[in-house]
Amino acid sequence: MLRARMVNRLDAAMMKALSMPSSVRKFSPAGVAGAARRFLASRDGSIMPMMVLLTIPLVTAVGFSVDYTSAVTTRSDMQNALDAAIISITTLPTTTAFADRQTSLQQAYVANSGQGTATLTSVNVAADGSATFGATASYPMPTNFMQIARINTVQVGVASAVRKTPALVQSTFKVTKVSGYWNKTMYLYGNKFAQASAQNLMKIDYTYVPFNYTYKVGNTSYTVSEPKGYGTTTVSTVNGSTQTQVQRQTCNTTGSTSAFSNPPAGSIPGSTYDKRTGKTIYFNTTCTSTFSPANSAGAVIDVSQMDQLYLEMDVPSGNPKVLKSNDPSTSNRLYIGASDTNMPEVATGQTVNIFTAVPCGQTGYQAWEDGGNPVPADVSNADFFYTTTGKCDYNQRPSQTVLTQ
Repeated sequence: MLRARMVNRLDAAMMKALSMPSSVRKFSPAGVAGAARRFLASRDGSIMPMMVLLTIPLVTAVGFSVDYTSAVTTRSDMQNALDAAIISITTLPTTTAFADRQTSLQQAYVANSGQGTATLTSVNVAADGSATFGATASYPMPTNFMQIARINTVQVGVASAVRKTPALVQSTFKVTKVSGYWNKTMYLYGNKFAQASAQNLMKIDYTYVPFNYTYKVGNTSYTVSEPKGYGTTTVSTVNGSTQTQVQRQTCNTTGSTSAFSNPPAGSIPGSTYDKRTGKTIYFNTTCTSTFSPANSAGAVIDVSQMDQLYLEMDVPSGNPKVLKSNDPSTSNRLYIGASDTNMPEVATGQTVNIFTAVPCGQTGYQAWEDGGNPVPADVSNADFFYTTTGKCDYNQRPSQTVLTQ
C-alpha cells in the first residue's frame, strides 16, 4: 500500500512538472533543497531517506575501523622488522662506525618488510664488553576512509632496544694429564654465524706408550705392565688445513718392587699386584710439557666469530667410539668443575654449552671418560684431563642479545 501511494505521488509530481512551461521547469539549488525538505517532511513517504542519513555515520565508523585495523597490522609488522634489524647490527664489530650501523639497520629493516624509516638512536659499548643499542622507526601510513575527515595519513611509530652481556671470545686449553691404553683424539669444533658446517679449531692427540717393568725373584724374571697407561699428548691449533703445535706432554714411568720414598712433586703414583710372585710392584710417572712459544699457556682459540662450539673425542678402540658434548647420548662422559678433583659429571640426556662451560677470567677444569668404564662414575675414573681459561668481551653472537624494549 505504501509503495503504491509513493508511485502515485511521484507520477502526479512528474505530470505537473511536465505540464509547466519550459521557462518554469528550470532546476535551481534552492528548488532542489526545498524539494528535498518537502520530501523528507512528507508523512506519506518512505523511511528510506532517513535510513540513508543514518547509514552515513555507520559507514564512516566502519571505514575508520578498517583504517585503524590496517594501522595496527602495520605497526606489528614494523615492530617485528625493527626487532630483527636491531639484533642484526649487534653482530657487527665494535669498530663499525655509527653511520655504517645506521645503513645496515635500514637495510635489514626493509629486508624484513618494514615500512618507513628506521633510525639508530644509541650505541653504547662498555669497557667490560656490555653493550646496549636503541632504534626507532616511523611511517606515515596512508588512509582510505579517514580521508572523509581530511585525515590523509596516520603516523605509525615503534621502538626497540637490546642488551648484550659480555661472552666468551677466547678460550685457552692446556692438557694436564692423559692416560689409558687406547689412542684417542679430542677436537674443538665451531660454527660461525649463519654457517651450517662446523670447522675444526683445535686438535689434541694422545698416543699410548707402553711401559713394562721387569724384576727377578731368584733366577726367574717377571714382567708387569704399568696398570693405568700413559703416553705422549700433542696439542695443536687448527686453521683450515694448517696445524700448529703449541703443547707437547711426554710421560715417563719407572717401576720398583718397593714403594717410592720421595717421589717428585706432581708425579703420579701407581701399583699392581703380581699373583705369580705375591709381590706388589710400584710405579711412578712424571709428565712434563713443553710449549711453543715457550711462554704460551696452551692452545689459544679465538671464538669471537663462533655462534656454536662443541667438543668431540674420537676413541677408535672405545665403545662408543665418538663422544660429543652436544650429543645427549654421550655428553655424560664429560666432567666439568672448579678443580681437578671437584668435577661433576654431565647429567645423562643433557648437552653442554661450551660458551658457558668455560669461565670468564678464571680457570675451569674438564675431563673425559674415554669409554673404558661405565658411567656414571667418579671423576677419578676419567682419562683425559685439561684446563680451560676463558676471556670474555663484547661478542657478536645474536644468541647473546636480549630485547629490552
